[in-house]
Amino acid sequence: MLLRVDHRSEVPLYRQLADSVRAAVVRDELRPGERLPSAREVAEALEVNLHTVLKAYHQLREEGLVELRRGRGAVIARAGRGDDRDYGRLRDALGVVADEAQRLGLSGEAVAALLRDHTDPRAHTESKGR
Repeated sequence: MLLRVDHRSEVPLYRQLADSVRAAVVRDELRPGERLPSAREVAEALEVNLHTVLKAYHQLREEGLVELRRGRGAVIARAGRGDDRDYGRLRDALGVVADEAQRLGLSGEAVAALLRDHTDPRAHTESKGR
């Protein structure tokens, strides 16, 4: 299964699941139109609460990464903004970031937190207020 969580991590499980889906999309392990495992399957396989998985899937829907379809479940959304070249450039840039993070010994969790700080205005505001 592509989705993973670390039950010992301080990062909430729903966020780990959402990050795991995002990472699989960036690595081209999940492509537009592909179905994600059902929330029930993920919950059972990863030993998490069904509502935790649903929260992650709903967050991804809010971001436009996933479409939730009755009868089909969660599906990776087609690129709505930009085009395939933009997506490819972003994937390449993130590959450079991933290589640099690995060189520096940063965990995926740390890189995800940095990315969240740069993409979520609320996180950026909160980090300034510390």
